[in-house]
Amino acid sequence: MTGILDLLNSDLGKTIVSGVSGSTGTDQDKTGSALTMALPVLMKAMERNAANPEGAQSLMNALNNKHDGSILDNLGGLFGGGVDEAVKTDGEKILGHVLGQKQRGVEQVIGQKAGLDPAAVANILKVGAPILMGMLGKQARQGNVNSQGDLGGMLGEMLGGSQTKNEQSFLEKVLDADGDGSVVDDVAGMVLGGNKNKGGLGGLLGGLFGK
Repeated sequence: MTGILDLLNSDLGKTIVSGVSGSTGTDQDKTGSALTMALPVLMKAMERNAANPEGAQSLMNALNNKHDGSILDNLGGLFGGGVDEAVKTDGEKILGHVLGQKQRGVEQVIGQKAGLDPAAVANILKVGAPILMGMLGKQARQGNVNSQGDLGGMLGEMLGGSQTKNEQSFLEKVLDADGDGSVVDDVAGMVLGGNKNKGGLGGLLGGLFGK
């Protein structure tokens, strides 16, 4: 199964980065950087949500009924005339559901790391989130994912498919360094130089995200 960062580095991923950049009026390199950071964070949050039956069922319903991967079949149409407001509204709902109260903080942290205003990151994620769901929906169909265990396994494989063991461990620590389930606090601590006692993760973050 293809890892999410491998997907971003593929021809499809480059088309997505270019399209999101054009539709949001944001520098292409910075858009790519923001997506490279944001998509694993979103997937890790989804993986956690899917760890309980209710969260897993909610995500399965979304993948089966709405986000089946068809959005990837016509990216030219999606980006060609400007991304439809309905797609952005859907993206906002996805972000709110996955990140909850942490959404603004995630956008701020990623913006600081990518050199973007948080509002620009928000626009990138509104377009990127439905595309990510489409990627997940397509993988779910191809892998015949129809149970909580299958779903967790798929998310884990896609998160780990392009990473070394150290990077997987790093993602875990960054997303929950203090064990409280708070994505934002931990990512902020690593990115902005806090939590010096966590084994130099700030430096590892720089290496992983190429900054």
